[in-house]
Amino acid sequence: MKKIIFRFLILILLLIFGFITYLSTIGIKTNAFNDQIINEVKKINNQLELELDKISIILDPFKFKLVLKTIGANLKNKNKLIKLESVKSNINIKTFINKKFSLSELDINTRTIEIKNLISFVRSIEDNPQIFILEKFVKKGYLIADINLKFDQKGNIKDDFIIKGFVKDGEVKPFKKIALSKINFIFSIQNNEFGFKDINLSYDNNDLKFPELILTKQKNEFLISGINKNKNLVLDDKRINQLLNNDFSHVKFESAEFDLENTFSFKINNKYKIDDLKINSLMNLKSSKIVSSKNLKEFFPELNEIIELSNHQIQIEYKKDLLSIIGNGNILIQKEKDNISYNFSKSKTKLKFDTSLEIKKNPFHLNFLNYKKDQDNKLKIVMLGVKNLLSNEINLKDISIKEKNNKFQLKNLLLSKNYKIKSISMVNLDYFDNDLLKNELSIKKKDKDYLLDSKSFNATKIIDDLLKADKNSESEKIFSKNFRLNIEIKEAYLDKDHLIEDLNGYLKFNDSEIIDANLLGDFSNKKRINFTVRSTSNEKITTLYSDLAKPFVNRYKFIKGFEEGNLNFHSIRQNNVSNSKLIIDNFKVQEVPALAKLLTLASLQGIADLLTGEGIRFTDFEMKFSNKDELMKIEELYAIGPAISLLMEGYIESDDLVSLRGTMVPATTINRTISSIPLLGDILVGKKVGEGVFGVSFKIKGSPKKLKTTVNPVKTLTPRFITRTLEKIKKN
Repeated sequence: MKKIIFRFLILILLLIFGFITYLSTIGIKTNAFNDQIINEVKKINNQLELELDKISIILDPFKFKLVLKTIGANLKNKNKLIKLESVKSNINIKTFINKKFSLSELDINTRTIEIKNLISFVRSIEDNPQIFILEKFVKKGYLIADINLKFDQKGNIKDDFIIKGFVKDGEVKPFKKIALSKINFIFSIQNNEFGFKDINLSYDNNDLKFPELILTKQKNEFLISGINKNKNLVLDDKRINQLLNNDFSHVKFESAEFDLENTFSFKINNKYKIDDLKINSLMNLKSSKIVSSKNLKEFFPELNEIIELSNHQIQIEYKKDLLSIIGNGNILIQKEKDNISYNFSKSKTKLKFDTSLEIKKNPFHLNFLNYKKDQDNKLKIVMLGVKNLLSNEINLKDISIKEKNNKFQLKNLLLSKNYKIKSISMVNLDYFDNDLLKNELSIKKKDKDYLLDSKSFNATKIIDDLLKADKNSESEKIFSKNFRLNIEIKEAYLDKDHLIEDLNGYLKFNDSEIIDANLLGDFSNKKRINFTVRSTSNEKITTLYSDLAKPFVNRYKFIKGFEEGNLNFHSIRQNNVSNSKLIIDNFKVQEVPALAKLLTLASLQGIADLLTGEGIRFTDFEMKFSNKDELMKIEELYAIGPAISLLMEGYIESDDLVSLRGTMVPATTINRTISSIPLLGDILVGKKVGEGVFGVSFKIKGSPKKLKTTVNPVKTLTPRFITRTLEKIKKN
């Protein structure tokens, strides 16, 4: 009997063990729990409907739990459907025995879900602006997720849920001009922390990688931080301008190729507003192309159409509206590479900059100062300043240019938003110019006026500009305020051969134009020079008198061998039209190509030989002309001398067209003498108008480089020519 009972107990234990083993490994399938699981899911949201097949029940004897699992479930809401790979849950055996069925844990494994369908499904349950915006941003992509939900005793979801999965082939377009594609990453969501790893995406055909990105929920906002490392990024001009957001709108980029490593963090609230953005970046700018400005041609004579940056190491930091960019590298402005370094710091109200450019073998010109860098010397330009972003004014606190012993320095140059000069506190110049003349000059501000003080200064370029002062276009208006410049120069050079001592006076500027001036000085041989400007409400009168005409005439390169003579220039400008008169007395000239050609064509070889030999003397030269815009109209040019006299008129249209015509009479003095002899003068020269051969008429026309000259003999001088000659004879 005992054996039977023992065997029975053994059998019962084996059956129980076998049953437990079966339940623990194979389990059983039933739909008895379907309704309970569906009801538990409805506790999450009563709009959710869960479609289940039969559930497999597996026993976990060690945790004293039942594991419920089903394959191929569907989660529905209205007409929206999400297909699930499996649903798995645990039930405490004790609650099951007591018929108090409740889920303690729920694991959901999705199939591949199209992200737009998932967003649409969520929106069907809870529609809010954030989900609507997200649906507009997301264009495509797929997601697979493993969701682990834990429930408390009341069936509520605990906060320690876990969601893991990955996204593949995503595409979003958060802004009209920015689209991100080929988005792939692994994600994990747990305890209000969102972790993203191995993020790969494409922007404008550039592959971007983010090894790690973390989102942490803090009340009503998210804290986002991450790292990204990217190689061989390439951007075109459109993308660069979008990213710069007009911060460098005056610079036109064509392309950029670079490596970039970023660490960043920021906060974003439930309205998608970004706050507390921090970025630290290291950029290796391999190459960048920038369209050069034509204005740079004045300083860099061999300027390329495209400026290239290469091998730049750049540190970028952004924090609380403060952007800092520090970098250095090579720059190709002309033929050879130079080196540039820079430090920009931008806040809401100011842009500070500190730049340095070292020019090695390339040329550099300051034409307005008659200066050129020695090709073999190094030159360094340093510019330190700040731009007020509210007024757009620029204060160039310090500008220095150094090349060996040549130094140029400016302090506190204030520019308006239109880049016009408002003020400057100090200028120091100490250099040798292109004529190898020493220049030592300083300009200092005193109240509203300025004092120019110089030991030695080559005024060649300034004189040229003053003589062209009628060209007062808007682009040449470089001053935004009116001021007076007092001048004290001990030695001023008109050119390297003509020195003025003690040049003193003033220039008064109004709207960048000289409206009042008086400059007086002495040549070394006690001869004087005086320049004045006087203005009224409707006209400006300019005069220049010099006991020496040569330093002014020599400026015209087509005239050579000019000697002696004095110069008197008078001009009245009214309504943008200037009427001028230039008089030069008692001079001789040795070489004038246009005149030499005229003499040759007129078969006056003797006078032509005289021109290239000792030179032709003129007792009087007078020219009346007017200027308007680019047109110079010569009303009358009259020159008289012992060998030849000229009367000419016409116009010169900028550098495009020359049209001149006139009369040339040889041996004026001889003809005049012969005509005074009774009978003989009547025979040789002519008694009546139209009798006798007096000279030639001529025409000169064409572009300045391709002038066509024609001549014809004349027997009768025009009354105008005779009148002008008689006036000069009476004067003399």
